[in-house]
Formats: sequence, C-alpha cells, structure tokens
Amino acid sequence: MNTQIKPLDPTAEFKTTERCFITELVNDESSPALSIARARVDPGVTTAWHKLIETAERYLISSGQGLMEIEGVEPTTVTEGELVCIPPDTPQRITNTGSEDLIFFAICTPRFTPECYIGLE
Repeated sequence: MNTQIKPLDPTAEFKTTERCFITELVNDESSPALSIARARVDPGVTTAWHKLIETAERYLISSGQGLMEIEGVEPTTVTEGELVCIPPDTPQRITNTGSEDLIFFAICTPRFTPECYIGLE
C-alpha cells in the first residue's frame, strides 16, 4: 500500500445488477485484505438477495434510512452512523425506506471480487 489521499470521484459511480450504485474507493491487488466501496440505493429500491463467499461485509450507514435483511436475523431499521456486520456466506439485502438516497460504505474482508458474489434471485 502506498501513502495517498484519494478523493471521492462521483464520475466513477456505476449501476449494478444488484439495483444499487457503487463507487469503488479501495479494491485492488495491493490491498488484498480489504475493499471499501460507497453504495447508493434510490428511495423505494430493494437490493437483490445475495451473499459473499468467504468474505465478511460491513455496512457503515452514511445517510438515509433502510431496512436491513440478513438471513437468521429479524429485519432491522438502520440509519446514519450505524454499522451492520454480515458474516461470510450469509444471504442479505437492504431496502431504502426513506425519501432520500440511502448511502453506505461497504467494507469487505478480504477484498470483494466478482467471484465471491453469489446472486440469490
């Protein structure tokens, strides 16, 4: 890892088949232990059921509100400042229940790769 200050590039955001928008902040081979992405979910949208194989995920809610669904856990309302911890191999999805964008940082350990993503719909 090199020392750097990396500004958020709004033009780097892309839409996913999971029904959310992602901006990768850290996700490359120089940092195999973790990845960090900014996720944005439009009001009223529910992301796709999915799980990450052998990859833990943490959602740090930055703004907005949502309903977090994790297999084996009661659906829970989440808001700004809350942290959601999702163990590896655990089905999950989130719904934006507010009137503004739901924004959170998805922190994956080890780093997210397309091969670890399993869509469940």
